[in-house]
Amino acid sequence: MGNMKTPGVYILEKNAFPNSVVEVATAVPAFIGYTERAVNSGLDLTNKPWRITSMAEYHQYFGYGPLQPSEGAPYTSFKLEKIAPPAADGTPGATPAPTSAPADGKPVFKPFAQRDTVSLNVGGDKYTLTQNGGFYLLYLSMLHFFQNGGGPCYVVSTGGYSRDAGIQIDGSKFTAALDELTKELEPTMIVMPEAVLLSDAECAKVQVAALMHCGNVMKNRVAILDVWEGYQERNAPANVIDNFRNALGSNYLAFGAAYYPWVNTAIVQDRDLSYVNLTPDDDDGNRAVLTTALKGESARSLLGPKAATYYSSKADFKRPDQIPKEDQAAVSRFDQVAKQIDSVPAAKGVEMGLLARSLATLSPFYNAIMGEMAKRLNVMPPSPAMAGIYTMVDNARGVWKAPANVSLNSVVSPTVPISSEQQEDLNVTPQGKSINAIRSFKGEGTLVWGARTLDGNSLDWRYINVRRTMIMLEESVRLAAKAMVFEPNVANTWVTMKSMISNFLTGIWKRGGLAGAVPEDAFSVHVGLGETMTPEDILEGILRVTVLVAISRPAEFIEITFQQQMQKS
Repeated sequence: MGNMKTPGVYILEKNAFPNSVVEVATAVPAFIGYTERAVNSGLDLTNKPWRITSMAEYHQYFGYGPLQPSEGAPYTSFKLEKIAPPAADGTPGATPAPTSAPADGKPVFKPFAQRDTVSLNVGGDKYTLTQNGGFYLLYLSMLHFFQNGGGPCYVVSTGGYSRDAGIQIDGSKFTAALDELTKELEPTMIVMPEAVLLSDAECAKVQVAALMHCGNVMKNRVAILDVWEGYQERNAPANVIDNFRNALGSNYLAFGAAYYPWVNTAIVQDRDLSYVNLTPDDDDGNRAVLTTALKGESARSLLGPKAATYYSSKADFKRPDQIPKEDQAAVSRFDQVAKQIDSVPAAKGVEMGLLARSLATLSPFYNAIMGEMAKRLNVMPPSPAMAGIYTMVDNARGVWKAPANVSLNSVVSPTVPISSEQQEDLNVTPQGKSINAIRSFKGEGTLVWGARTLDGNSLDWRYINVRRTMIMLEESVRLAAKAMVFEPNVANTWVTMKSMISNFLTGIWKRGGLAGAVPEDAFSVHVGLGETMTPEDILEGILRVTVLVAISRPAEFIEITFQQQMQKS
């Protein structure tokens, strides 16, 4: 107000209410992984956290997936090989040799190697189908995240796709992305689905770095981790659960949660694949296996028994005079189909799509191969879906509701069925490293059946909703308290601070976030000289506030007691 020197009316406004605490966002995951591109109007977004709210924005900035990129041929490829039939003496046929050999005497890690050991039985013949390119999971992970209720999130691209055979994932780029995320305060979760594509040691190194980032550096987010090779059973050649627990160490476990097993999803459909995914463009050798099998299938279905036998013993029908007259019409039909099949390796552009649709219509063998490829690509780590579940539960019930007893969308089944007895060791272990189970229940679908952090022995931080609720309360109050920095450290400021925090906590209590019949049972705020501060604290410019909260905890175990009583009437 100006000095009162000129006669007139002067207006003076006074604030009637104190500052308020605004609840911070609780469900903003940050995804780290490889993308087709990372560009915004010519600006390179590689290793830069970028906020998106939908798959449309993801396509705009980061392109599409390795299965159907926006430009060029698919990066995802499989190798199809026929297993030789047993010899006359019963000796098993030779199995195709591995496609990659150790480098420098060190074993080469092949992700999904155990998954691809399953052979295919088609038309009486056995085949192996091994993925040899396009090992990238982030795009499918983003689809799974949004299908399970995901919303705003950050994406940190660690690089583009590579057409080189094998796995092209660099663990150092994940740790570099974590360093970049220290500049962003909004993310509340870290999700790295492609970390499982690293070797076991590299994967553990990245996951430990994520826990340190969440619990030591930022202290305002949690990491959702995947079990390395978690699509396998625990009695596989190596116990994946024991290996996971041993590699994590013991620091900052309260800031992480892990889920097992992986899930069979329905994200990739058969129609998303074609024979083009069998090999890279410059290698038609494996497509020759496909064309030979397709011609054999067509011969069995189109030709009579005699003509089919003739086909199996001859390379081609160059002697029409030797074909029985009653089979010549069928042979003519087969010859037309065979010519179309022979065009598979040479097809280009639009022809490829037309040919793929024709094969899908005519050939059960072709559909079986495409279905098996889709089935294998649909084996996904659960962390992206869980990030979506966290978001959905937060929006519907609040961050204090445990993200458990919730069904997963676009999930057919867990890769490993888990019984109640098998879950006991996952949930409660002497080391305290609890792993949440994903289980299938008859009539209910696939449910998340656990809500613990990796610090399962801690009564403070056993449950993931307690950890995340405390993060929300701490961050909300911290940001609101910045307005009080350099204010006079006197009783008026203390009262303002106390009322501001109390009003915020009362609102949380009314919504069910704090446990108590009345607000006094749910929380208390203490501040003042002789209560939280000494005269020396005031001289040193320190204002101390103590907040006690009773966070609601989930009813993990429900016991109902039945007892008989005497008849009363």
